[in-house]
Amino acid sequence: MVTTQSSDGIEVTYERHGHGTPLVLLHGGMAPREYWQPVLAHLEDEDYAAIVPQRQGFGTCLDEVDETTADEVLAREVSYVRTLVDSLEERPVLFGHSFGALTALEAATTADVEAVVAYEPAILPEEFREEADLADRMQRLIEAGEREEAVKRYIEQVLHPDGIDDLDAWLAAWPVWPDCVALAEEVVRMNRAVEQYQLPERLDVDGPVLVLSGTGGPDFLRESARAVHDALPRSRFVEFDGVGHSGPGEAPSRLLTEVDAFLSVR
Repeated sequence: MVTTQSSDGIEVTYERHGHGTPLVLLHGGMAPREYWQPVLAHLEDEDYAAIVPQRQGFGTCLDEVDETTADEVLAREVSYVRTLVDSLEERPVLFGHSFGALTALEAATTADVEAVVAYEPAILPEEFREEADLADRMQRLIEAGEREEAVKRYIEQVLHPDGIDDLDAWLAAWPVWPDCVALAEEVVRMNRAVEQYQLPERLDVDGPVLVLSGTGGPDFLRESARAVHDALPRSRFVEFDGVGHSGPGEAPSRLLTEVDAFLSVR
């Protein structure tokens, strides 16, 4: 693990794997950094140095993290990524999934990065955002002592919006379950941040952006991925048939083939 600290006291800890262009992997709001293991396995023979940060709230028990409000959580994440970018000797590529993709896009408006890869950024279409209540429903379950049920509501709405026959069996085979139950409060904060976030008409990202989506995930995230593509000055949009919201974990080889092609011609 490598630890660095900014002049204003933000401490960043990360793992580094391999050699080459830094590829910063930013997981979403429902997983620890181990989420990226399937991607790391496919990067072993690639010319990338995979950078996997230990994000605040995901394995770090800091008082300031526990006190972070929904209004502050995205700004906290962006500052964290900017500190990491500044600590690297080379300009990195930011590869974010879900909330990590939203963080990557926002960080890239000010951080000096080579490019961004964003898989289904956690951004809600306006009509969907106005009715969103997942954070409230999860919070009520947590307050009632039903932490696992709170996390299950997230999985049902975001990972399996079309329903799932046996959720418990699926969870038993999911590598990050039940560890992710410990992240329930942080997931609520991030969901509130997502429900409050409004996509601007233009995202001021100077570098090229690859926006990725899958036909097997929620329709509202596919819609938002296209809206993000339209809001960027330099972007490419790729949709994967049959891949869900957990695209980097489900189909790492297919995604990395597109990432390689995109970065080779940017």
